Formats: sequence, structure tokens, C-alpha cells
Amino acid sequence: MKATQLLHNLGQSLWLDNITRDLLNSGTLQRYIDELSVTGLTSNPTIFDHAIKSSTAYDVAIRENPAKGETGEGLFFDLALNDLTRAADLFRPVYDRTNGVDGWVSLEVSPLLAHDTAGSIAAARELSARAARPNLFIKIPGTKEGLPAIEEAIFAGVPVNVTLLFSREHYVAAAEAYLRGIERRIAGGLNPQVGSVASVFISRWDAAVAGKVPEALSNRLGIAMAGSIYKAYVDLLSNPRSQRAYNAGARPQRLLWASTGTKDPRASDTLYIKALAAPFTINTTPEGTLHAFADHGEIGPIMAADGGDCEEVLDRYVQAGVAIDSLAARLQDEGAKSFAKSWNELMAVIASKSASLRRRPA
Repeated sequence: MKATQLLHNLGQSLWLDNITRDLLNSGTLQRYIDELSVTGLTSNPTIFDHAIKSSTAYDVAIRENPAKGETGEGLFFDLALNDLTRAADLFRPVYDRTNGVDGWVSLEVSPLLAHDTAGSIAAARELSARAARPNLFIKIPGTKEGLPAIEEAIFAGVPVNVTLLFSREHYVAAAEAYLRGIERRIAGGLNPQVGSVASVFISRWDAAVAGKVPEALSNRLGIAMAGSIYKAYVDLLSNPRSQRAYNAGARPQRLLWASTGTKDPRASDTLYIKALAAPFTINTTPEGTLHAFADHGEIGPIMAADGGDCEEVLDRYVQAGVAIDSLAARLQDEGAKSFAKSWNELMAVIASKSASLRRRPA
């Protein structure tokens, strides 16, 4: 039995962190669903930047859409929604079979809205309505300005993937924003079943301290942070406030491990999948890591509900001079800026392709 199926049997969902029109047109995504137990998919501006830049699959749509008055951001969301609604339809049997627990895809609001609460709320509602799929998350970053947008989107019934979370504090703040939105729906007599996941970025922790800590601590910070966050997740699932919401019909916001491709070439290419195996969680992985895990991956021990030795390991990083809290803030800020940079590059690619294709005969 493939390691991907074993992970699924353990109770962890394996999602693909990629989307391209070629994946859809070639039937590759369907094969991942059928053969590698992939039950969902995530996207971000960097993924779409690479997809559109390196493929001709979007050329016809890019050439035709300006004639309909769509350019720039509007054109991008047309392209992205086309891909993601097709993907959502492929995952719809999983969504139906699991009663909406699994089988989701994700579309991010413009990264330029990372610090714009009102803009994020408006964009989330518009994109969700345009998608018209029950299994499509709108991604909103868990920044200070994003948190009230997450609460409002959930209250409005928009499923949300909270992105750019790095620390336990980031996760707890996002989980509480989700819960506030759900509690407001309950108080207003609305259906509290609004899907959400909280996406915690893992490998960027290790990349940030590479070469700056003792060798014995290499590639252990992301996993230790995950242990701390997993403990908070388990505690939150069982606290009275959450249970009151579940008793009213709400569902838990699931924890998602993101950025799980190994960045250190000296480390195992399946490091973060093996270390982060835990039931009722999600691991969204790059395509290369998915293939590696299916080929030679192993599942490690299930993550300890109490975090295991995470606090001891984190203390060792502090002793080595790593300021955990300030690094978390920096990683979140850098992540937002990185997605904004990819977004600007994506807009430039679309503009360039659009101009070039208009000059060519159809």
C-alpha cells in the first residue's frame, strides 16, 4: 500500500499545493485523486504566476478576455476561477462523501489586501459568490488586519482558509476569529456550518535560521513550532467554548500544515510529511514532495497531543539566540510581501502576454 494511502487511513488529508490548467487538461489531477489519495488542493499567487508564465494553456483565454473588457486583476480572477471551479468539481465526490469535511480547493484574495480589512471582506464575498461552489475556500491572511476580515467572512457564510500563520499565537488568534464568526451566526439563528482551515507554514522557519544555529538544531524549528501549535489545536477542540458551538451544529476549523516541501537539500525530501502525521489535520504539499512521498515515504509516529518535546526544542533555539516571537512576526510580514511581489509579477505577465497575443493572428 502506498504511503499516501497509509496517511489517509491514519486520518490526515493530503492536499496538493499546486494548480495549473495543464494538470486539469491532462487528467493528472484526477490521477492524483484516484491513485495518490489526494483529497484537496491549495493555490496562491506564486503558484498562478508560475503556471501562467510557463504555459500556453492560458493563451486563448488571455487573448479573448480583453475583448470582454477584462484585463489585469479581473482577467486573472477569471482564469483562476475557471481552474479552481474545475478542480472543485473533481473533488466534489470527496466533499459529498465526507459531508463537507474534505474535498476543498482554495483561492486567495489579492495579496495587496493583506492589511486592508474592508477590502478583504468585500473581495472574499465577491469571489465566493462568483465561484458558486460549496467546496471552495477563500484564503485570507491571518494578519492583524486580516483577523476581523476572517470573522466577518465566516459570519457572512464564506468558507475561509486562513493563511500565513506561523506561530502558536498566530494560530490561536485565527481560530478565535473563526469561532467569533460562528458564534455570531448561532446568535443570529443562522446555520453555523461554515467550513474553515487554519494554514500554518512550516519549512520557512527552518530556512530562516539555516546556518545560524548549531548543526544539532538544523531543520527542527518548524517541526517544534508545529508541535506547539498542534497542542493548542487539540486543547481548543476540547474546550467548553468550542464544544458549545459544536453542540449548536458548528464544525471544527481544521489545522493545515502548509509549506511542507523540504528546502534544505541535505534533509529528507519527505521530512515534514513524516514528522507531521496527525489525525484530523491536513498536509498540503508541493507536487514534487507528493511524488517523493508516494515513492519512498514513511509515516512517523503520530504527533503527540501534548506537543511532545516541542517546548524543550524551542528553548534550545532561544538559547541559541533565536527570538521566536519577533521571527514569527517577520516571517508573516515577509510572506505577505512575497505574495504581493508574486502578485505584481503575475499582473505584469498577464499584461505582457495579453499585449503579445493581441498582436498575433488568432
